[in-house]
Amino acid sequence: MAMTRDISPDIGKIRLLLTQPHNCSYLSDQQATTAFVDPDAPMDTQLYAQLSTMGFRRSGPYLYSPFCKACNACISARIPVNQFRANRSQRRCLKRNADISITPVDSISFEEHYPVYENYISERHNGGDMYPPSRGQFEQFLVNKWGCTKFLEFRLDGTLIGTAVVDQLPTALSAIYTYFLSQHSGRSLGTLAILFQIELAKKLSLDYLYLGYWISDCQKMSYKAKYKPLEILQENTWQLSE
Repeated sequence: MAMTRDISPDIGKIRLLLTQPHNCSYLSDQQATTAFVDPDAPMDTQLYAQLSTMGFRRSGPYLYSPFCKACNACISARIPVNQFRANRSQRRCLKRNADISITPVDSISFEEHYPVYENYISERHNGGDMYPPSRGQFEQFLVNKWGCTKFLEFRLDGTLIGTAVVDQLPTALSAIYTYFLSQHSGRSLGTLAILFQIELAKKLSLDYLYLGYWISDCQKMSYKAKYKPLEILQENTWQLSE
């Protein structure tokens, strides 16, 4: 089903495509509807950035936002990086992973990266929408055609153990996805990835790190509230969360 909705006076009318209601991936008792920006619409990083400020996210070649009638639990969240201060647990994470080298690269070897991604999905998300993993899914999900994606490679003694995928926008980084080998789960590499992206945003003189959607009643999303200060989007206005 398609619809046209004026979502911003500056952007003009953007055609959104709505999915049929389906089981929510995050809240088991809810039905979800997702709005996708028309994939044939002209897109660049400036427009992508504007849509990000309005709560849209990227998945592969698509920009999307929840469009659920009966639920508003998905709340866009971002970190104002220059105000962020790591808490004790986050500082311990940095210390514990001092032996890991993290290198931003513009492209990756799919032959090296896919086994890490496959292990991550199979071991940690085998009940989710992305299981079973496939090479085609991997390539489509992570790469976009607007040339703004970077890959933060995590290496231990030269061996790839994980990667954080991030998009660089004019005033922000947008955290897209992180995957890592399951045997290193005790290192809290997801936390390490966010902490590194905060520092990278500062080095690039950017203002924010977008974290995607914060869902207070979903354990796998509630961790985002641990990053302070955290801004959330409510009633089309970014404000500090309590």
